[in-house]
Amino acid sequence: MTPPTLAKGRYQARIAETEADIAAAQALRHLAFAGQGESDGDAFDARCTHYLVEEVETGRLVCCFRILPLTDGREIDRSYSAQFYELSALAGFKGRMVEMGRFCVHPAHHDPDILRVAWGAMTRYVDENNVEMLFGCSSFKGTDEAGYLDAFAMLKERHLAPRRWWPRVKAPSVFRFAQALRRQRPDMKAAMLAMPPLLRSYLMMGGWVSDHAVVDRQMNTLHVFTGLEIDAIPPARKRLLRAVAQ
Repeated sequence: MTPPTLAKGRYQARIAETEADIAAAQALRHLAFAGQGESDGDAFDARCTHYLVEEVETGRLVCCFRILPLTDGREIDRSYSAQFYELSALAGFKGRMVEMGRFCVHPAHHDPDILRVAWGAMTRYVDENNVEMLFGCSSFKGTDEAGYLDAFAMLKERHLAPRRWWPRVKAPSVFRFAQALRRQRPDMKAAMLAMPPLLRSYLMMGGWVSDHAVVDRQMNTLHVFTGLEIDAIPPARKRLLRAVAQ
């Protein structure tokens, strides 16, 4: 078994090294996204590095994600996200980029330290490889936007992408929340309660999103393109992340 890339308290993060490791990640992904214990493999799995977060004592897999490094924005069409979003604006990004995808936590485990260890492992990778942007698709469970209107209104009001990186519509089925909710003021408490934990983490670090959500019936999710420029992370937040990553 690969030595952990990061061990903190009850959890450790490591890079998958065997087919069994990746199969376990695929099963967890399917459980988290579709509610069943079958596989969730796709063509991108072979191109990615997979991270596993496990309980130290039991070895139980509690979280996983995969990363796809890109030299710069000229490779953006290689990404999973580019299937769903028109990302030509990001082709001009000059620095190293990493797509973080299929991030999920086991639905029976709610310890916030799981997310901290996952972000600690990602922070270590970012620092060691001089990554300048993280991006990916952040998912809301289900395909009905009705339960998430405050969250989408908050995204519209506070967190839309900079114009220079603006993701445009490509998928056939989308919810154009910035347009549909242009007059709606969000209930901030309700918005944060409805916000997926991964997206909430991105936003706390200065992340931004597309002005529309893709309706992904295959994954049973609504997802928004999410970007995070590393230089935009507030210094205090960087210190916290790096403290976990040590």
